[in-house]
Amino acid sequence: MNVAAAGYSIGEIRASGLTWLGHSTVVIDVDGTRLLTDPVLRRRVWHLRRAAAADPGPVDAILVSHTHFDHLDRGSLGRFDSSLPVVAPTGVGKLLRRWGRSHVLEVDAGDELELGGLAVRATPAEHESSRGPFSARTASLGYVVRGSTSVYFAGDTDLFDGMSEIGPVDLAVLPVSGWGPKLPAGHLDPRGAAEALRLLRPRIAVPVHWGTFRTPLAPVPDDGPAQAFARAAAELAPEVDVHVLAHGETLVLD
Repeated sequence: MNVAAAGYSIGEIRASGLTWLGHSTVVIDVDGTRLLTDPVLRRRVWHLRRAAAADPGPVDAILVSHTHFDHLDRGSLGRFDSSLPVVAPTGVGKLLRRWGRSHVLEVDAGDELELGGLAVRATPAEHESSRGPFSARTASLGYVVRGSTSVYFAGDTDLFDGMSEIGPVDLAVLPVSGWGPKLPAGHLDPRGAAEALRLLRPRIAVPVHWGTFRTPLAPVPDDGPAQAFARAAAELAPEVDVHVLAHGETLVLD
């Protein structure tokens, strides 16, 4: 689906699938349950800009990987009913409840819960997280969603000990870049994400966390990081089928 001038939305997916809405925001649709990750849907979030807003349509629950502003946005959460389940790292619940969320499920790495018939397991992530210099640090997480197919959403992370214990999975959704000219510690670059494929052993991989946000004076981001990941994956994990999605595009999973 092409990006419209004012925004874009997605409709109901009849088969299991994954829709990328930009940055780290994806809709995981498995067995009729729709989970939304790290919803940042507005065109402007603090100093960051994007070409178009996004509308995920109806979802059954939200998965939050960590508290950084490009992953946890109060204005975007406010689009959803306050009773919609929100899964987040332990310690983030206080903030979410202050924002009016009434159904918060706090988890630690290794915890597992059920959402709409799907098993959702929290996994470790190597990434420091806080809302600012005077706020408490909380853990960062990834999530594995399992039903008739399995999807690993990494959130923000670097390579870490134990990543091989997460796989194998059917689909790995991996960050491959950032939003600025430099990539701080705690992030996968394109080659690091390709190295992660050898540990995770997915059938399919989708790169995210690229080509969405920019600062006001920065050039419009391109697909360079995603294409670099595809090339590195072809070298390091040629058995993995890499799909580079456009904003709003859906990958149907058999």
